[in-house]
Amino acid sequence: MTPGTDERPQMSVEEFEELDRLAPETVRLEFLGGRVYVKHGPIDVEDFEELARVAPETVTLELINGKLEVKPVPDGDHGSIVMWVLRQCMMQRPELALHLEQGLRVDTYRKGCIRPDGSLTPVDYFAGQGEWASPDGVLMAVEVTSRDRDTDRRDRQDKPRAYAYVGIPVYLLIDRENHTVVVYSSPENGVYQSRRPFHYGSTVRLPAPVAITLETEKLKDYAN
Repeated sequence: MTPGTDERPQMSVEEFEELDRLAPETVRLEFLGGRVYVKHGPIDVEDFEELARVAPETVTLELINGKLEVKPVPDGDHGSIVMWVLRQCMMQRPELALHLEQGLRVDTYRKGCIRPDGSLTPVDYFAGQGEWASPDGVLMAVEVTSRDRDTDRRDRQDKPRAYAYVGIPVYLLIDRENHTVVVYSSPENGVYQSRRPFHYGSTVRLPAPVAITLETEKLKDYAN
């Protein structure tokens, strides 16, 4: 029987072995139940960045809430939704750019390094910043849930806290399991003061400084 998406391992044994072989000497990894762990953790930011740099091209790592995470490989619907958001941003705010999977340093939130599915910024904001950039100029972080066992904790709990903590004005979560678009805004003291869910098909007006309106009927095409 083919395992469900939420049961699939974070990476193959071969990918783990390559990652373990290239890891910094101070980082000891284990692979248990399809998941990668840091033995005798937590891992510090410098070691994480080195580990992320040498990881196989097929493995994308994040450091969230002090824990090593493997970003799930996106399926076709996931990628299509991200591109749909990108097109809306380009059409309505051409002076802005939605950068896909640009690394962000969220040092103030328990030494994190996160790759949002999308980061909306002024054009060229990330120029010259390298692989892990400051989140100071990010107007909106975008995440699309993946069909894996960690999406509830990662996308609905840890990432909203991290993005609010560093003051990103808007967090847009497209929740495929619940068929909703969730808009988080007004970060204050590490918490978004506003959280508004909208069903697919709704008109969603993203608050300033984003000021984009999403007609979300199209998202029904990606619901399954």
